[in-house]
Amino acid sequence: MTIASSGASSASPAQSEASALADREPTTKEIRLVVGASSAGTIFEWYDFFIYGTLAYILKDAFYDVDDPTLGLLLVWSTFAVGFAFRPIGAILFGFLGDKLGRKYTFLVTVTLMGIATAGVGFIPTVDQIGVAAPIIVILLRVLQGLALGGEYGGAAIYVAEHAPPDKRGYYTSFIQASVVGGFVLSIIVVLLCRIIIPEEAFNEWGWRVPFLLSIFLLAISLWMRFKLSESPVFKAMKEAGETSGNPFIESFTYPGNKKRIFVALFGVAGILTTIWYTAFFSSLSFLKGYMRLDELTVEITLLIAAGLSMVFYIWVGKWSDRIGRKKPIIIGALATLALIFPIFWFMGSLANPGLAQAAEDNPVVVSGQQCITDPFAELFDREQTDCGKVLGSLTASGVSYTIEPGDTLGVIVGGTPVPIGSDWMENPAARTAGLQSAMSQAGFDFSRQVPPLINIVGIITALMLLGGLSALTYGSVAALLSEMFPPRIRYSSMSIPYHIGAGYLGGFLPLISGIIVASTGNIYSGLWYTWGVVAIGVVVAWWGLASGPPKDFEDDFVT
Repeated sequence: MTIASSGASSASPAQSEASALADREPTTKEIRLVVGASSAGTIFEWYDFFIYGTLAYILKDAFYDVDDPTLGLLLVWSTFAVGFAFRPIGAILFGFLGDKLGRKYTFLVTVTLMGIATAGVGFIPTVDQIGVAAPIIVILLRVLQGLALGGEYGGAAIYVAEHAPPDKRGYYTSFIQASVVGGFVLSIIVVLLCRIIIPEEAFNEWGWRVPFLLSIFLLAISLWMRFKLSESPVFKAMKEAGETSGNPFIESFTYPGNKKRIFVALFGVAGILTTIWYTAFFSSLSFLKGYMRLDELTVEITLLIAAGLSMVFYIWVGKWSDRIGRKKPIIIGALATLALIFPIFWFMGSLANPGLAQAAEDNPVVVSGQQCITDPFAELFDREQTDCGKVLGSLTASGVSYTIEPGDTLGVIVGGTPVPIGSDWMENPAARTAGLQSAMSQAGFDFSRQVPPLINIVGIITALMLLGGLSALTYGSVAALLSEMFPPRIRYSSMSIPYHIGAGYLGGFLPLISGIIVASTGNIYSGLWYTWGVVAIGVVVAWWGLASGPPKDFEDDFVT
């Protein structure tokens, strides 16, 4: 059954869409412009969003006045998550506009909003200059970024999908998926160039602002390219026939079968792809820079190479899905992630800092005391952290795993040798961390920034590319899949809402949730259980809810 306005024709959604594409089939030149402009805009917009995460280790000192380094990083990830929290609201707002006013003009607005909000971060004074106002302004700008991004993906994906021939829809839309990785790659390239041009001390002091301010230039390019585009042929046909929705948001939940489609899209598609994506790129970034203590330049170059090469996988998967269907790559990628996610990170850890891993095995760290539970947010909320909790926090920040044994008094044992507790440790976090690291260094732990041998770096790149491959399997065909799952008249709203709830909450909060799990358990790999759990639920939903077989245009029974 198809719901239409009073002036609608009796044609089915699939027939109307096919007719629109047949009547207005774009030329090869037009398709290249559509894909190129949409992909470039997506790269720039995701660059704006990711530059914050790429510079997280500097921003925690610029905008947050806390002594605990773990808390500082968690606050950065909390602000990062704020942007994701507002993505569903942006999806509702811009999805409504996209279904009512058109695809083109809606994502012109989103890219403009994103560029202005990102450039604004580069102008904010530090916490030392204006106090608590600094993080408040950052949060407000992240809200604007989240709203903009909530409208961007749906617009770009649908715009390309509605221009593409059905037999090449996965291939053409895969460039949008690869462009998301492209935004991450561009953020790393810009940061690397700034590090090369600007001395390290100056970069940490003021040079980090340059990548944010560059958004003004990128915004100008995006607008110039997107102004050259025409409206989607499918939307034009619907508008001319009077078939556009009166209220896309309400109809997204009242259209027959759409509630089930939204549920499947949320947990069986977005939940899987977004947790794997952020684990592959952001968890690995935090893992290598933080817990493994790799040299920052080495990490950025390594991720740049791995992510750049991985972009090809997304295009290959999109093209492959045009032949075998959208469901199969997602199921394969999700199941492979469940089997490989922990081994891949264990492998990276053994290559990134083998001395630290070997020292932890040869000289295990045992902590005893009363109430041995760490509270990573104690300083923020003015709660009293126990002495044992303070020690656990310093060990976690140092990337050292530990075990806890019951005890009446505080004690730290490294390789069977008790560590003398400094008199100022409980009041001075820096002294506590330095004292613990000094004692552990005598037992073989190396806390200096590491540059692994070339063969190890190649192994890390291989591991990161494997993570990129898992992400591509679950992400490469998604723009085509979501476009095909929902009726054209409410497509922008219907696909954006579940996508951005999944990406905003299940994926966007991943760095924060994983960081809290690690801080609470003391196991640097324990945060991966969050990814594993979300993917495990998602693969069950996808297996049950997604249609098998070759791709096809929207039908009311698309979801089984």
